[in-house]
Order: sequence, then C-alpha cells, then structure tokens
Amino acid sequence: MSDTAVEDKQALDTANESQEDKEEQQLQQAARDYQKSGKVDGKDVMHVKIYSPYRDYFDGQAFSLSAENLTGPFDILPRHHNFISLLTPCIVIVRSVKNQEKPVRIRISGGIIHVKSDEVMVFLDV
Repeated sequence: MSDTAVEDKQALDTANESQEDKEEQQLQQAARDYQKSGKVDGKDVMHVKIYSPYRDYFDGQAFSLSAENLTGPFDILPRHHNFISLLTPCIVIVRSVKNQEKPVRIRISGGIIHVKSDEVMVFLDV
C-alpha cells in the first residue's frame, strides 16, 4: 500500500470514529432528556411555559395541553414527538400538576407552539 493510500485509510477511520462518537453523544443526550421527564402520582408530566414578550402566563409541570391550529384542535401529552405549529385564536387549556381539579384556561389570539423532549413552549404575541 502506498503512503497516500495509508493516509487516506487513516483519515477515513478517524472520520468513522468521529461519526460514531457523535452518534453516541446524541444517544446519551436523548437518554438524559428522557430521564428529565418526571412522574407525579404515577402519571407522566411535562414542563409547559406559556409567555409573551411582556408577561408569563404559565410556567410549570402539566399532564396535558390542548390548543388549536389551522387543522383543528389537538392535545399535547408527555412523551409527544417533536412538534412545532402556528396556533390560531383559541383557548389554550393546561391541565397542571398543581391544580388538577381546575385546568388553566388562557384565551389567545395566536402564537407558536414548540414541543421537544417533554418541554412545551408557547410563544404569544409574536
């Protein structure tokens, strides 16, 4: 094998190891994100934050969130897949851990919802 071929093989091996390291780091991060989510009374929960540039409407743990987009009403539950959507005018309903008897109801004129790793962010007035 020529010196160039050996150097190319070493570079390829290094690139493959780098890719494997990156994939391993991604798996470890996914495991940490999964463990971050908790349970209350045996039920899965997620963190929900609803805010506008000038006000925080809700920031806490919840069992579910209901809202509407152009395709209609939808629910977000713990362990939901990554999701992003524009919200239409509606009442956002958060079933919080703190007050399980009475859901938090927030009337909105529109916004953006982003769901990732049991973290739900709702941006209003944008």
